[in-house]
This record gives sequence, structure tokens and C-alpha cells, in this order.
Amino acid sequence: MKLILVGATGLVGQHVLQLALKDERIESVVAPVRIGLSVHPKLIAPIVNFDELPQDATWWQADAVICTLGTTMKKAQSQSAFRHVDYDYPLYVARLAKQHATPTYVLNSAIGADANSRIFYNQVKGELEQSLAEVGFKSLTYARPGLISGDRREVRMGELALTQVLKLIGPVLPHRGRLNPAAQIARALLESAIHAKPGINVITSDQLI
Repeated sequence: MKLILVGATGLVGQHVLQLALKDERIESVVAPVRIGLSVHPKLIAPIVNFDELPQDATWWQADAVICTLGTTMKKAQSQSAFRHVDYDYPLYVARLAKQHATPTYVLNSAIGADANSRIFYNQVKGELEQSLAEVGFKSLTYARPGLISGDRREVRMGELALTQVLKLIGPVLPHRGRLNPAAQIARALLESAIHAKPGINVITSDQLI
């Protein structure tokens, strides 16, 4: 199958890319990025501006899209900038892929995603899920991890401290409250894209341990 991966340079996206390139079920991976990726015979990595994505590119026609795009409030520095990356970009990608007859979309969302939430982060994630449901994919999957563990390029001190605490007390916590390894999330996203169950599907945090 042919896979579009958006967010290939992020923590979870890197794991998805590595798995997909090794997977014999995947014929090719299209990973639109802002910066270049290492060359691989199965990889097409067009350099794009996400504010001006090419609407007529033939590579939008694929078997599935996996979206792991996302930023942080620290990076974005404003709610509007955060929303632009975490809502506008994933939805724009979805609409372009659907226009080119791509039937499946898999989103790395977040635990607590709720359009009616008072927490801005959860509200944006919930609004994105609602908007994606209106695009009309044959198969749409939301993975909703909690705190993601893995080797990040950037150090987030608060998140690092919480991660260390959860590693210590994880065994006594309910499954829903445990860390979700980036590699495990990536595997779930890839399998959801490959198997493409009809309708709207949700992968909860306790399934991502």
C-alpha cells in the first residue's frame, strides 16, 4: 500500500516512518516535510510549506494518511498559532487527501480530546476530531494517548519530571494513567492505517501501553 505520513520529523512520526519503511506491506511512503529527510528507496519526501500545500500533487492519492502533526504552546507562543498547527494543518491535509480519493485517515490525537472542554488543548483536539468526521473518510481512526514517553530532541522540564514520576509509580496506576511509549503509539497508528476498519474508530490510552 501507499502511505502518506504527515509529521514525520516529530517524536511519534519518526517511529511511524521507521516502521513503515521496514514493513513489507508498505510499498511507498510520502512524507511532506519542511526540512529534508534521509534518502530511502521507499520514501518520497517533498519539501513543502504547510500554509501553501500543493493541491494538485499526485502523491495525495494514496491508501491512507497518518497524521502526527502537533506543536506545544511554548513553541507556538499563542493560542491562535497553536490552533493553526494542531487544527488547521491536519484538517487541510485531510481535505486534500480526500479530494484525491484517499479513503483512510489516522490521527494521533490526545486523551481528553473534547470540543466542549474548558482546557484549550483538549478543546482543539476535540474540534479537530469533529471536523475530520465531516470530511467523509471510509475509515477514520483517532489514537488518544496520554503522556508520551520517548527520546525527544527538545527537553521539556515539566514533562520530563512527570515522566520520571510516572515511570516509578506506573505499575500501580490504572492503565489509563500510565505512560504511552511513542513506539507503541506508532505501531497502533500504522496498523490502523493498514487494516482500515470502516467508520470512526478510537484507540484509547490504555491500549497504547
